[in-house]
Amino acid sequence: MQPNGAVAFVFLFIYIGVDTLLRQTRSTGKISQGNALRPGSNENKDIMKVIVLGGGVVGVTTAYQLQKDGHEVVIIERQPVVAGETSWGNAGMVAPGHSFVWSSPKAPMTLLKSLVLKDQALRFRFSADPRLYSWSWLFLMECTAEKARRNTLLKHRLAAYSQKILQDVIAEDPVDYDRNVRGILYFHRSQEALDRGVAHMKLLESDGQLITVLDRNQVVELDPSLAAAKDKIAGAIHCPTDETGDSAKFTRALAEKILARGGTILTDTTINGFETSGQDVTGIATSKGLIKGDAYVLALGSYSPVLSRQIGVNLPIYPIKGYSLTIPIEGQPSPPNVAAVDEHNLVAVSRFGDRIRVTATAEFAGFDTSHKPSDFAFMKRVTQELYPAGGNYDRAEMWAGLRPMTPTNLPFFGRKKYRNLYLNTGHGHIGWTMSHGSARITADLIAGRTPAIPMDGLLVD
Repeated sequence: MQPNGAVAFVFLFIYIGVDTLLRQTRSTGKISQGNALRPGSNENKDIMKVIVLGGGVVGVTTAYQLQKDGHEVVIIERQPVVAGETSWGNAGMVAPGHSFVWSSPKAPMTLLKSLVLKDQALRFRFSADPRLYSWSWLFLMECTAEKARRNTLLKHRLAAYSQKILQDVIAEDPVDYDRNVRGILYFHRSQEALDRGVAHMKLLESDGQLITVLDRNQVVELDPSLAAAKDKIAGAIHCPTDETGDSAKFTRALAEKILARGGTILTDTTINGFETSGQDVTGIATSKGLIKGDAYVLALGSYSPVLSRQIGVNLPIYPIKGYSLTIPIEGQPSPPNVAAVDEHNLVAVSRFGDRIRVTATAEFAGFDTSHKPSDFAFMKRVTQELYPAGGNYDRAEMWAGLRPMTPTNLPFFGRKKYRNLYLNTGHGHIGWTMSHGSARITADLIAGRTPAIPMDGLLVD
């Protein structure tokens, strides 16, 4: 494809998406991000009843931090259990070292290639959904070198802060979630690719990320389970402070602590809409009746804009489908000991106790979470080549879920249009990494406190 083809592709997005974009971004009213509202009977008091919409890792960690501040919390979740969707099948990586945004100068050509090439990690497919094109237009506008650098540093700041909050939480409230603190290997299959990767990682290193460059022998010394693939690996960047753990296991354990301390979790409860009065949200209409609180947190991931549009709050969040395999080890002699990302194939591998989690692929497929065995063939083959004695690959559990992506790859915080509706949504492909800091930030904003990190570029307009 010639360069002018990529340009034409960009203008196709602009042509199709601009009308929808204009309709969606008309002014819906703005509100100061200053001191938090204390509506109703709790006005000017410290303690509120806060309704958290969404029982994924973002919603549950937010409820935990709010409860820590003394608030009464209610979580509303449509699934039978918390962490039953995106938080269940992710790679489990708490990885500030993986903070690079997808909206980079290389992204437009990557999207183009995905239209014609198979086995691509990023798969774009045309759709009748106009919101795909308006979102894609905004995404492409972020794909400059300057914006990619800025957004990556903002994302890394949030990710590093979030990891600190996670560590504070588990020091105070120990949780068993198959944590592994041996770092993450980001390995490359050629010396040229490794050199480019090291140069690329300098941006995060300049922001405090610890990195060590390893040759193939050092990679295998760190994780002997990669010995069979040694000749296919040129070397790796090891981020020793990155870590892994089972997001769903953590979220469910934290939910039990919330319940034990008097919180409420309403599962199997569908949210139908908001009740509002002026600039206040006054209740949440659900399948189990109207639920009222003093403040509300929108933490529904990919479904946040579906609900918020009902009250004129338009959020550019689009679902990007991801796939994962959960492979039982079942006595195999050489399972992975250190989490790894194959940067050539964009396949991530983590170990959760007696299981291996493998993730790959980003597909523009709307809200479709269906899958078939062929969707997993490539990632399974790559993993089996890397760890031939790593697990029982014939018993791999297949899963697909939705990443709530924003054009900047940064989540939304703060308030928009309504004084007591707070956003904590749009965490994209590293929601587990960013959830803990995002929860603390949201609790601080609700309390009227200044968050511990600068919020420039993170507060919703």
